[in-house]
Amino acid sequence: MNTLANRINPPIHSAIAPSVADAAALVGRILLAVLFLKSGWGKVGGFEQTAAMMASKGVPLATVALVITILLELGGGILLVIGYKARWVGLAFALWLIPVTVTFHGYWNVPADQVMNQTNHFFKNVAIFGGMLMVFAFGPGRYSIDRK
Repeated sequence: MNTLANRINPPIHSAIAPSVADAAALVGRILLAVLFLKSGWGKVGGFEQTAAMMASKGVPLATVALVITILLELGGGILLVIGYKARWVGLAFALWLIPVTVTFHGYWNVPADQVMNQTNHFFKNVAIFGGMLMVFAFGPGRYSIDRK
């Protein structure tokens, strides 16, 4: 489409070489996944403590929620790295981040000495949410099992 907007500000796919965009998508997926793979693995090792912390935050069926969380973080992280069903994984992570961020990083509900830390975690999750929406919107790139 040769619209005035595209001539002034060309779409990203025409502004950079496709191989660069695909490499950036691969690196971006891996970097997003690393956080979840590390977190999921940590929850496996600290299962009882994590379940107790989740229960203390009011998470219903904390043990079941923790198992689902571990499956999403590890399974979704692996799928994100390899680029299989990456759009749906990105959407699943984005939707999952909404209650997780509000429940565990509500900086408006913590003692003053924790506000800065929880604010940082809250907005880190907001940024990850944005990254996952980008994966959902634009797909995993050519260097993926999905190859789109």
